[in-house]
Amino acid sequence: MTKYTPMMQQYLEIKSQHPDTLLFFRLGDFYEMFFNDAEVASRELEIVLTARDGGDAGKVPMCGVPHHSAHTYIAKLISRGYRVAICEQVEDPREAKGLVKREVVRIITPGTVLEDNMLSETSANYLAAVYTGDEAAGLAFVDVSTGEFKICQWQGKNALNQIYTELLRLNPSECLMAEDQPTLWMEEQSYLTNLPIVTAEFPTSFNTACQVLLNHFKVATLESFGIDNSYDLAVFAAAAILDYLEKTCQANLHHLRTISIHHDEQYLHMDIATRRNLELTSTIRDGKREGSLLSILDYCCTAMGRRRLKNWIELPLRDLSAIQARHDAVQELKDNLQLRSDLRRALSEVYDMERLAGKIGSQMATPRDLIALKQSLKKTETVKELLQGTSSNLLINISKLDALAEVYELIAKSINDAPPLSVKEGDIIKDGYSSEIDELRVITNQGSDWLVEYENREKERTGIKYLKVAYNKVFGYYIEVSKSNLHLVPADYHRKQTLVNTERFISDELKQYEERILGARERLYNLEYAEFCRIREELIDYLPRLQNTAEHMAVLDVLVSLAEAAYNNNYVRPVMDKSGIIDARAVRHPVVEKYLADSRFVPNDVKLNQEEARFAIITGPNMGGKSTYMRQTALMVVMAQMGSFVAADYARIGLVDRVFTRVGAADDLSAGQSTFMVEMVEVANILNNATADSLIILDEIGRGTSTYDGLSLAQAVTEYIVNHIKARTLFATHYHELTQLEENLPGVINLSVSVQESGDSVIFLKRVLPGRADRSYGVHVAQLAGVKKEVIDRAQEILRDLETKSVVRPLEVLEQPSLFAAEDPITQELRRINPDELTPREALALIYKWKDGIS
Repeated sequence: MTKYTPMMQQYLEIKSQHPDTLLFFRLGDFYEMFFNDAEVASRELEIVLTARDGGDAGKVPMCGVPHHSAHTYIAKLISRGYRVAICEQVEDPREAKGLVKREVVRIITPGTVLEDNMLSETSANYLAAVYTGDEAAGLAFVDVSTGEFKICQWQGKNALNQIYTELLRLNPSECLMAEDQPTLWMEEQSYLTNLPIVTAEFPTSFNTACQVLLNHFKVATLESFGIDNSYDLAVFAAAAILDYLEKTCQANLHHLRTISIHHDEQYLHMDIATRRNLELTSTIRDGKREGSLLSILDYCCTAMGRRRLKNWIELPLRDLSAIQARHDAVQELKDNLQLRSDLRRALSEVYDMERLAGKIGSQMATPRDLIALKQSLKKTETVKELLQGTSSNLLINISKLDALAEVYELIAKSINDAPPLSVKEGDIIKDGYSSEIDELRVITNQGSDWLVEYENREKERTGIKYLKVAYNKVFGYYIEVSKSNLHLVPADYHRKQTLVNTERFISDELKQYEERILGARERLYNLEYAEFCRIREELIDYLPRLQNTAEHMAVLDVLVSLAEAAYNNNYVRPVMDKSGIIDARAVRHPVVEKYLADSRFVPNDVKLNQEEARFAIITGPNMGGKSTYMRQTALMVVMAQMGSFVAADYARIGLVDRVFTRVGAADDLSAGQSTFMVEMVEVANILNNATADSLIILDEIGRGTSTYDGLSLAQAVTEYIVNHIKARTLFATHYHELTQLEENLPGVINLSVSVQESGDSVIFLKRVLPGRADRSYGVHVAQLAGVKKEVIDRAQEILRDLETKSVVRPLEVLEQPSLFAAEDPITQELRRINPDELTPREALALIYKWKDGIS
């Protein structure tokens, strides 16, 4: 058995307790990593890999980072999905007998970080947990940086689909799963292939899970949170999260003071495909924020406001009065330029109060964090004053927010306005707050005066003109003399250090001073740190009020942002009701209109209801604007129900419960699905879940199979939606035969995108008008795309030939096998005959005939 050095044995013992982490092992002023951890860290952090004596094992791999800059390196590792265990020296090396005692004080994981440099300002950082049962699924999620903690649970065959959708929205940094829980259901969803699953311990019984929550929240029953047995799986998940946090954070999480139920039915439902297709918070192309709806609406002044805006976009409301309350506030702010400007000015000086509360709750707040909180509370008082006299209910409610005057006063009188980064080097507590600190501070300050006086006295006594008295952490106080003056050094100087050009000495008098002053300084630093910790702990009692104020400030920031967006982008307030009508004039795509370089966006009207015009079939050329028209209609609904004004001249919107989009498709090879299969899965989801209050966007159905299969499917889907679901629907198609449905299927109307022909060229006018299109102009689009001229000429020749024929059956369609098997002749004949009209001889003859046919 290999024998290691005592220190290396200590490292290996601690590492064995945390095998799935990179262990940052404190050695003096550095965090060191050894063995495989060192090789991984060296590669990921691009730092030098060295070696250290390990005992009989010889040299072992080692690398290290300075403790004062470790947060930068840790952030890089966390961003790449690693977990980092911080192992500190938990006793003073000067007092240690033998090996310094070390312990892991915290495990930093992607879902549990609290440091600003490891968090995105604009997105929540969720830790999720999933627990599934028989046709049921529970989900819990927490943002440790802010204290948000919620659960939800679904029953029935659609439960897992609900989990997919919610996980996509949350985009958690970690997702906890029990070891005995199957993960195949996640692997089937290509959107979730990158979900960082962490195997964790879950409670063994519902009672145990409940007890974990009861103990944390210090309550007698979960019913005070609205939680009962119907949320059993979600309670398992929530308990697993608390257990995981206890093992990783190893700190009190006072800011996790409540848990609430995420009621899915309160929000406009959008499935995975819809959220991606509408590019609400990120683009499909590169997943970036720029080019999304969020980037257009974001005029927020605070980080917590930006996160809240993202949440509103992802979760539009279904409650009419709540939507109208948001619209009232946005209207008032839009109409009052001075108020809006003053509020933006005040909000721009407000720090991230939600995450400051999280740091206080976990007792990780620094003196600078408390100063940031003080400044934010000062601006909170300004906001209160500005909102006096407002008339909309939301703004009136926000105007009553709590500015926490006691907290402001406590910080103002106790913490220096410009404290240092370190909490253990003094200069934190203000003069006059603590008499004991003041006394020690006088002693240390007088020491500085004594040093100046001593230096001048020694220069005069020794005749050494360039004698200097100084201090450093390694050697303490010393007298520095250049080598040219060594002959003047008195006998009572004792050599301390030799440098290239100077010698350093200590005298008995300076040594006595050092012991006295360093003792006082150390006591001062320790006392200041202890007093700061006491003040920080005192703030815990104010956390509920602080979190409530932070929430109000975030909501105000979003309302001001939406008002600013409405003013700058010429948005109009939508009329909201429960009529089932969508009637809007001059609707624009809020993102596309911002990115058009040389041309003006062409707005279009949209009119749908639940009666005679509930299903619009849209025909016309590619690049004509069909997809943009449909997307902008869906975005208008999302914007209206999240509380925003909309990009139109007028809009009346009957509440929508769900938005579905089947827009574009690509092969999902990782899941073994073709383009056509992906399309059919999305169509099936719509047919199974849409209601009469839904909005459905269909951009082509039936591609990827034969023309007749595709056409028959498209017509069947149309008929089912019109006759059974009766949802408001926009359907873009190249099957022009479907336009005939307007004549015999009540509820269907035709729309087309207009073009202007000029010789062999066409101009796409981007106008959507009533009526059907007679051509698709595909060859013209190919020409615009740069297809070779000889190919275009040949295509036009073939097109003219095909258009002169009464029946068009392109060769490639005939060669493609049908998706639906043709009915066999025996079945066809059975359908035609009436058994009651057959004699026994005729029936027997038919049987022999069919048998001969089979043979």
